[in-house]
Amino acid sequence: MHTKTPKEKFTLKAFLLLTLAGIVNAIGVTMFLAPVDLYDSGISGTSILLSQITPPYLSLSFFLLLLNVPLFLYGYKRQGAHFTVCAIYTVAVYSLSAWLITDVLPVDVSIASPLAGEDLLLCAIFGGLISGIGSGLAIRGGGAMDGIEVMAVIFAKRLGFTVGTFVMGYNLVLYIVCGVLLQSWILPLYSIVAYAAALKTVDFLVEGIDRSKAAMIVTQKADEVCASLSEEFGVGLTIIEAKGYFSQSDKHMVYVVLNRFQITRMKNIVHEEDPTAYISVSEVADVLKGQP
Repeated sequence: MHTKTPKEKFTLKAFLLLTLAGIVNAIGVTMFLAPVDLYDSGISGTSILLSQITPPYLSLSFFLLLLNVPLFLYGYKRQGAHFTVCAIYTVAVYSLSAWLITDVLPVDVSIASPLAGEDLLLCAIFGGLISGIGSGLAIRGGGAMDGIEVMAVIFAKRLGFTVGTFVMGYNLVLYIVCGVLLQSWILPLYSIVAYAAALKTVDFLVEGIDRSKAAMIVTQKADEVCASLSEEFGVGLTIIEAKGYFSQSDKHMVYVVLNRFQITRMKNIVHEEDPTAYISVSEVADVLKGQP
């Protein structure tokens, strides 16, 4: 008997998130970055560059679709139909919104930002921030805003890189090319500021401001430690049998996930119960609970 994997559904919530993601990203790019010749990251930044060095009828919207859609389709087998459809829809909304802002709406984005003028720092920070919100919303909705991330997932491991290193490497090459073509490094350097702002914003939206912390506690008084932590925080704990290498004595490892505001109190409680306990704390990106 074979069991079928449940298919992901394109919900109303996902539809709204992806639509909003495309619109928000278009605002960040067309109203802050592109007017002052700053560059977004990935395929979006590449599209901005190509739209600047090609005839006017080859617009930003055209290159967004031309470059992104084939990459998403190429990654279909690796990422699945649901992700591919969501990503292509998001880029389509992004492209349409960019076209409306630049060519239809009564907003002049030809020589300066309508909101930040020609201030490169303001344009870089707010352009990166707003486009980062768009990218984060796209990820939360089950899609993506940029095809370079799909290529990173497919090729990074083969090349011996992490996904993050692959994307950063692509952007570094992009900004170097921009600097060479422009014969100036001021705009590429400000573009790096925009990229950094976008990256932190994506992390904030995807992982949240209050990232969880995982604590590994090595102790000989596991029962006492667990009882005190459970009473204080009301969380689940896991006890793992362990053995000290040098002492050859039996120990226990206690695993617990807390928020960052509980860490200091946790350390005090543990050392009150066992002053010799060893505590290791690390960040946790996601905490997924199974269904009972």
